[in-house]
Formats: sequence, C-alpha cells, structure tokens
Amino acid sequence: MLIIKNYNTDPYFNLAAEEYLLKQFDDDIFTLWRNDNAIIVGKHQNTLAEINVDVVNEKNIKVIRRLSGGGTVFHDLGNLNFTFITNAKNKDEIKIDFKFFTMPIIEVLKTLGVNAEFSGRNDLLIDGMKISGNAEHIYHQKKRTLHHGTLLYASQIADLSAALKVNPLKFEDKAVKSVRSRVTNISSHMPSALTVETFYQKIIEFMASHYKDVRFYEYTDADVAAIEQLATEKYKTWEWNFGYSPKYTFKKSSKSPGGFIEVYLMVEKGYIEQARIHGDFFNAKEVEELEQLLIGCPHNSEFIRQKLSQVNIEDYITGSTIDHFLEALF
Repeated sequence: MLIIKNYNTDPYFNLAAEEYLLKQFDDDIFTLWRNDNAIIVGKHQNTLAEINVDVVNEKNIKVIRRLSGGGTVFHDLGNLNFTFITNAKNKDEIKIDFKFFTMPIIEVLKTLGVNAEFSGRNDLLIDGMKISGNAEHIYHQKKRTLHHGTLLYASQIADLSAALKVNPLKFEDKAVKSVRSRVTNISSHMPSALTVETFYQKIIEFMASHYKDVRFYEYTDADVAAIEQLATEKYKTWEWNFGYSPKYTFKKSSKSPGGFIEVYLMVEKGYIEQARIHGDFFNAKEVEELEQLLIGCPHNSEFIRQKLSQVNIEDYITGSTIDHFLEALF
C-alpha cells in the first residue's frame, strides 16, 4: 500500500488528486488531507439546494462536486479527510462496504482514548453525535474502489451549520438531499489535548503499522502538473460544480424597494429553461421581456448579472436594481 501525506489545502487540487490516484495508479492507496473552507457536494445532488448562497459568498467558501454520491459536507482546516483506494481481483469483489473502510479509523481513535462506533449507512459517531461521514465511488474500468470520509477534529461547527442552512422551500427536484445530523468534534472527547497536526501524524503512523508492504509516496512534479490540469479542466468549472445538477424548479419571493418579486425557474443541466416573474411591483416595460432574457442563462449570479447589465431593470421593476432582482434568483 502507498501512503501519501498530502499537505495541500486547496480543495480543487485535493478533489482532483483523488480522481487522478484512482484512475492513473494501480496500487492500493491511503492518503490523508485537509481542505481550506469548502463545501463538498455529492455527485448526484442539486448544488444550489444544498448551500446557503449568502454565507458562501460572504465567507468566500469554495463549492465543489465530488466523484462519489451521498450528502454535502463542510470542510475547514479543523477537519481531516481520509481516502482509501483499493483494487478488487474481479468484478464480483467490487462492492460498497463502508464498515470495512472505517474500521481502521475506529481502531486508531481507540488507541487515542476515543470510543467511536459505526452507525447507520455510513457514519461514525461519538456518544450519538456524528464525527465522520463517508462516501464511495467505484471505477469499474480498473475494478478500483475509492472510499473517503471526513473526520471532524476541531472544525468550526457554527460555520458548518450556517453554510449548509438552505431554505428547503426554494427547490423542488429529485436530487438526493443531505440529512443534517448532530455533530461534535473529536478533540472534545480526547483524554489529552492534541493539535490537528499531531492527530494527523498519529493516523499516518497507525496506518503505516496496520498494513503490509507500506511505501510512502510523494507527488512528483509530473503528478502535480496532471492534478492541477484536472482541477482546472473539471473541478474548478461551473459546469461540473453546478451545471451537473439534476433538473429542478426554483421559487423564491423577495422584497425590493419596488415591491415584492416572486420568481419561478425551471432549470436543467444548470441552465434556465423557463422563467416566470410575478409580484406587486409596477413596470414600464413588459416583464415577459425580462423572462426571455433569463432563458438559456446558467443559473449563475455572475453570468446573469452580466446579462442584465444590457437592460435597465427599473424599466421592468420600478424602483429596483440588478442587486434587488438577483436577490430573488438565489
């Protein structure tokens, strides 16, 4: 098994690195890594329905879709992420097995005086509170399984809650919804204090002693270049992070100086297919013209702002600005 100590905290790089290791390597791999503030969305989820857009923009939180299914998670530097990538001998051995991959994590926590347990489909708990969510992805071409999970060690839980608090009434879709759980930090249950860096090293040491034929591996310059290219071409793109979302309808009511604005959108593959604008505002021009302007746009605030700069919003919603109108679109 290769063990990779990844100290890069750029979430685009780290999500791309997982895919690179899964598809370009043949070894069994364990890697441990951290992300600076980021929201990581499950592959089959509607991104906008999982995040609080205002908090994400205010705190400059990166939003990225991962390869695996499951729910949305918040990462910060107080959260560690572990990844196992393993080979199956044949297609019959390929299976989703969360308990198998989380048992080493439970064992290393026990060596540090923390009793965690596997619960439900894919969680690790301490005293009934969640410390780890896990997800898996099968790469059938090479019969390889990617399992990754979070480890809340000293995460800013208030930030986590705020960034993932979205109004469920805004969206109607068939996407997998995240289930919010009571969470706790592992550090709060440690018998003696450890820094997150020391905790990181303890896990690496345990894994090195737990598995046979362990070799430590460092990314080469060629690895880094390939990972950064994948990050640029996929994991940094709006098309992957937002446009990949399933078809959904969006509705929101917002108060502007010109009156209430109600917006209804039908969005597929991230692009607005239908738009309806209602409210008690006054207008000099027909609001249908504004609706037509939205059709074909990605449901993306920067793009829509640029498109709306071509017209005077006040002609359609008296007393309102582009900012007021965008408030109703997200």
